[in-house]
Amino acid sequence: MTSRTMQARASWRKRRPSGDLLTFAGWVLGLAFISWAFQVMTQDTIWAFVADAPAQAQDIGRRMMPPELSFISELWWPLWETLNIATLGTLLGVIVAVPVAFVAARNTTPSRRFLRPVALFIIVASRSINSLIWALLLVAILGPGVLAGILAIALRSIGFVGKLLYESIEEIDAAQVEAVEATGASRTQIMAWGVVPQVAPTLAGISVFRWDINIRESTVLGFVGAGGLGMKLNSALGTLAWPKVSMLLIVIFATVIVSEWVTAQVRKKLI
Repeated sequence: MTSRTMQARASWRKRRPSGDLLTFAGWVLGLAFISWAFQVMTQDTIWAFVADAPAQAQDIGRRMMPPELSFISELWWPLWETLNIATLGTLLGVIVAVPVAFVAARNTTPSRRFLRPVALFIIVASRSINSLIWALLLVAILGPGVLAGILAIALRSIGFVGKLLYESIEEIDAAQVEAVEATGASRTQIMAWGVVPQVAPTLAGISVFRWDINIRESTVLGFVGAGGLGMKLNSALGTLAWPKVSMLLIVIFATVIVSEWVTAQVRKKLI
């Protein structure tokens, strides 16, 4: 056997030839799907408008400057409404999500066959519907106002907090729970002293993180009549009052920056 033959036999290949062929076919099909999806998404696009977009953006940017500083006097109350929508919505969502999470977790649910599927359905249903859709439904039911915004934020937050919390409950240290059980504690005492102390920091972190997200989401709920800065922004856009729009964007940006700082400080204390 020649040395060239031995080298050919000893050469390493990542895949077999059939594997390389399947990989190549997968890339071709993937690129073909992306090309088809792009054509479907852009079939109604007017490319002349797209080409003119930079000029239009520049024109609107000029109209937005300078911001109408005097308009800020009309924004304090909508800003207060936005903060209330985010805070009360988060609080209500957490209050509902905590028992739902304990029922959804395998190691704390009182019934894996009946109650756990119901809890998981509540979590999935909440996460499947955007807060803006919840706001549309609630405005139609309750009428426009802050209450619809609070409930929309709460309904959206239940799934987010519930999912992360029940996963955290399932990952707790079982030895601590067994130690409490060994003392002859009741089920309520086991939950209070064996489970809750382990997940309490996680719950606090999740709640603050969700509040930070809800600050952003509550600013747009006003577009459908759910109160807050969104209603002012919708009105300013509808009347093409661009200096007011820029002032609103500055206020929203500042609010988000402050919420980021508050969230970071709270998380620093928890970790």
